[in-house]
Amino acid sequence: MITDYSIQAIAINAIPLIFAITIHEAAHGYAARYFGDNTAYMLGRVSLNPIKHIDPVGTILIPLMLILASSPFLIGYAKPVPVNFGRLRNPRIDSIWVALAGPGSNFAQALIWAIFLITLIGFGVDERFLLAMSQAGITWNLVLLVFNLFPLPPLDGGRILASLLPARQSIAFGKLEPYGFFIVLALVFTGLIGSFWMEPLTAFFKGVVYFVTLPLQMLF
Repeated sequence: MITDYSIQAIAINAIPLIFAITIHEAAHGYAARYFGDNTAYMLGRVSLNPIKHIDPVGTILIPLMLILASSPFLIGYAKPVPVNFGRLRNPRIDSIWVALAGPGSNFAQALIWAIFLITLIGFGVDERFLLAMSQAGITWNLVLLVFNLFPLPPLDGGRILASLLPARQSIAFGKLEPYGFFIVLALVFTGLIGSFWMEPLTAFFKGVVYFVTLPLQMLF
């Protein structure tokens, strides 16, 4: 999370964060189209244009209010990609893949930023801005990956869990969706989601990234 709100810190974090959010949302739309639902594609949401995914409240207002309040946490959300799960060829199974597409894209981006960082260091590039931006790219994508896997709707983890539950329990669980973000927000500010979910899982995926890129590290 950003704790330094200087112009330099914002510049370092802006590019990887915009890419992380934009590709995350576009991945949901692409996966939905692949499995049979063209809703997001017809609405122009299968796009790498960040403007298509900006939510005035979640992407701008909430983060701005947290910055002005000097909050140690900076969270928000993009405009959800519309998916008509009933149009998927196999709604129960395909909806899991659609939900996983966003976090999966964040893991892929974390790997790419890690490879970029290792390559910079390996070739002796001492450009602090690029090094810091690469590190921010790894961190932001892992944070978004883990945060979105939290098993509560409307987060991706909640949609995955809903698809795995029996029909009756899934319907009951889905009724939490209108309140889900506020519940998560409360868990963030109490520190519970950080201590018991974000920190251990982020460390786990950071270890996975390290393991996958180990051959490249050894090469340099």
